[in-house]
Amino acid sequence: MVGTVGLLLGVFGAALGSVAALIGLMLAFLASCASPVVPPSVQKPISTPKVDTGLDRMERLALTANRCWIKSRDPAFNGYSLAPELSSFSGRPRFLLVPKGRMEARPLLVVEGRAGSADVETYGPLLDTSMRSRLEGDLARWKAGSGECSA
Repeated sequence: MVGTVGLLLGVFGAALGSVAALIGLMLAFLASCASPVVPPSVQKPISTPKVDTGLDRMERLALTANRCWIKSRDPAFNGYSLAPELSSFSGRPRFLLVPKGRMEARPLLVVEGRAGSADVETYGPLLDTSMRSRLEGDLARWKAGSGECSA
């Protein structure tokens, strides 16, 4: 009888050992499938690429033009108002120079950006006057990153 009990205990112990080994293998397999844990300080934030709408560039140009041409009371721009149209769903934010006090009037100068491009187009009747070189010079300087009002 003691031999039978010993035999049963041996078989039972071997079975438990096999089950334990099998559970250990399964846990090792599952652990290998899991993603490695990366400390928060090492993780890179998920970010979407910024789409160039031209809005930032045109906002900077409009603010500089307003400060240098209109708010400074520059005599060359005394008869004009600046009308920003930066909230454009067409992907072409722009600002206009119009006759002072007549925001609804036909623009005399249009400065227009384009989404995905560093190009800034200018057009309008003021470019056919003696102010052309001044307008183009100021805008070229500001597009290059300068915030200075005079050359």
